[in-house]
Amino acid sequence: MKTKTIIELLTLSSSLYVLARDTKFLEKLNEYSEKGKENINKAMAESQLDENGNELEFMDKIFLKTHELKEELDAKIEELVVKFYKKINVAHLDEIKALNEKIEKLDKTVALLEARLNKVQA
Repeated sequence: MKTKTIIELLTLSSSLYVLARDTKFLEKLNEYSEKGKENINKAMAESQLDENGNELEFMDKIFLKTHELKEELDAKIEELVVKFYKKINVAHLDEIKALNEKIEKLDKTVALLEARLNKVQA
């Protein structure tokens, strides 16, 4: 009976933890959506002019902001890819150096064995 009560309490506490975690997640999501709405409203409220001096329409503003975000995203992706490539390249260079050192040691061993073989044959 005590085991059953302990299991029920553990189940209840884990359920409460999951609910609290989900509630916290939903609050965070709501906070981000509010910030997003504020930023969108702020961006759309700004007056932007085209090359002729006319104010841009709502859809044109959206296209302009989308293009700006795409350029920022492309730049960030490029930066991350360059960092990743540098890390991989360094790893490969270290492996190549280690292999070259092994080859040099093996060449020395082969030369020594050849010298011994020539001495035995002579």
